[in-house]
Amino acid sequence: MSDEPMRDEPMNDENYRLLASAVNHPDPVSPYRGLFNQRLLEAVSQTNVDLDVVSPRPYAPPVGPYSEYRRIPTVERQNAYVVHHPRFLYALPKAQFYHVSGDSYAKRVLPYVEKNLPRPDVVQAGHIYLDGYGVLPYCRTHDVPLFVVAHGTVLNRFDERSEAVRSRIRETLAVSERVLCVSEALAEKAERFVPGGKVTVLPLGADPDRFPVDREAALRRELGVDPEVPVVVFCGHFSEAKGVNELIAAIERLDVPEAHVVCIGHGGDLRWELYDALQASPYCSEVHWKLSPVAVRRWFAVADLLVLPSHAEGRPMVIYEAMASETAVLASSAGGIPEQVADGETGVLVPPRDPAALTAALESLLTDLDRLQRMGARGLERLLDRGWTWEAHAERLTDLHAEALHRRDV
Repeated sequence: MSDEPMRDEPMNDENYRLLASAVNHPDPVSPYRGLFNQRLLEAVSQTNVDLDVVSPRPYAPPVGPYSEYRRIPTVERQNAYVVHHPRFLYALPKAQFYHVSGDSYAKRVLPYVEKNLPRPDVVQAGHIYLDGYGVLPYCRTHDVPLFVVAHGTVLNRFDERSEAVRSRIRETLAVSERVLCVSEALAEKAERFVPGGKVTVLPLGADPDRFPVDREAALRRELGVDPEVPVVVFCGHFSEAKGVNELIAAIERLDVPEAHVVCIGHGGDLRWELYDALQASPYCSEVHWKLSPVAVRRWFAVADLLVLPSHAEGRPMVIYEAMASETAVLASSAGGIPEQVADGETGVLVPPRDPAALTAALESLLTDLDRLQRMGARGLERLLDRGWTWEAHAERLTDLHAEALHRRDV
């Protein structure tokens, strides 16, 4: 199941039509939601695929914090493709009614696609649930192969879901042509539900040419960062699951001559606790909320170290982005992270939920900038050697689609 470096030439050289469903996708209200799905589909759109994208949106109330969702158009033109936003009922509270949301997704998407889009040859779901379950009726009606992607949350938290949701996830996995897992650790979990032959490890990636590392000195001046001070970045939800409590404890204990700590978040309930800890520390620090992707890449370009002490993960996008920007990684050994980070070579791994180990590793790395530089350079080499870029991902994905279509034609 391990992922291999990309072949020199893709196998697929025939046009086909792909329908992609992804509720986790940027829109005018949340332009940075699900950027990984957008990057993936942008890469696919550059191949010989005729791409249609459906990203359902919840019905919005007339007033209140979610009323702005009413302004999202049903058909939205983005840079590389057109996105369709049919509406469905997203029932709250999620813990009790998540199965209702899945049923509404499935009920609403089928007639919308039937009416507005040509019949695809392959359907690709951005997540097992809601997306995969939501397109099941369409795939069954037209006998179209369904590919679903496992990123982490659905399989890692499967046992926490209600039986109604678990049964829908099992049904989706059983019907799928192939389950695409972003890590080997997730592939092992997927095999609890489906035969191993249906499970494929298909890593995501990042594109080095998007990161302005050649402008590091100028960016440091622009961002107000001392050219001699090591920059450590955290990027993710400000939540317990991302190890923010451990990060706070490490900051409180940290004893190094100098550091510039930058925390970038887009969700989570520990934002202010982290802010207070940084304010109380002797180090230069910044907390940013919902930065644009361009701004995030600028911080990666000047960073010396990414820190990510998560409790559970698939293969985090931010680690690919660190590798693409020649940034060393300090992360927990959770989930698929050890598949990305070569411990001692491209970064350092510590046990999850261990603030003492995190602090010791931070102190060791932040006092050895030459080592950080070497790790960052090796991270980029590893990214390219393994084919962990969006272009390579798109080639492997379209090859898998072509194989499925060929089997059906035989």
